[in-house]
Parts: sequence; structure tokens; C-alpha cells
Amino acid sequence: MKPKISLQARTEYEAVAVGLEPAGVVQGSMFGMPCLKIEKKMLAGLYGDAMTFKLPPEPREEALALAGAEHFDPGMGRPMKEWVVVPLEHAASWPRFAEQALEFVRG
Repeated sequence: MKPKISLQARTEYEAVAVGLEPAGVVQGSMFGMPCLKIEKKMLAGLYGDAMTFKLPPEPREEALALAGAEHFDPGMGRPMKEWVVVPLEHAASWPRFAEQALEFVRG
């Protein structure tokens, strides 16, 4: 069962999405959750009151150091090693992590 998304989380997510539009990022859906994609590759998503990001090692460790952040497990019992869930309380950092995720996914 997918976690519920609050209006505040949706608003913060939308702000990140709009900020990345000039770079060619589009909104979509994956794993049944809203997500951000570049060239059909997912770089971030909204999971309940948190955003998930696909991050390279250094930014990933920085994100995991935040209170409540953890490796993302979409419900299959196995966390995805490059993906981090960053709670809404750290929404101010979402745009920066989204930019880092975009650069990582673009390669």
C-alpha cells in the first residue's frame, strides 16, 4: 500500500518539478508514484511525505545523514542502493538533491 501524500509534500514536489522543467525534466509515474524523468530515466519521485532521489555516492551519503532519511525500498523488501528517501522536513534540500540526481542520471 502506497503512503498518502500531504498537500504540503505535493506542493514542494511540484516546485522541484517546475524548477527542473528548463533542463528537460518531465513528470510521470513509476512504481505507482509520481516521478521526475529525463529521457525516460527516473531521477526522483514522491513517496508519501518524502522525495526519493537517485544519487551518486557523496550526495547519497549526505542525504542519508539527514534525520529520517534512508535507502528507498519501493515495497519489495530490498532497498535500492542508489536511491534515498528524504523526508518532507528536509524539503529545503530537495531542489539541490534533484539537481544532483539529474546530473547523475544524465551521466
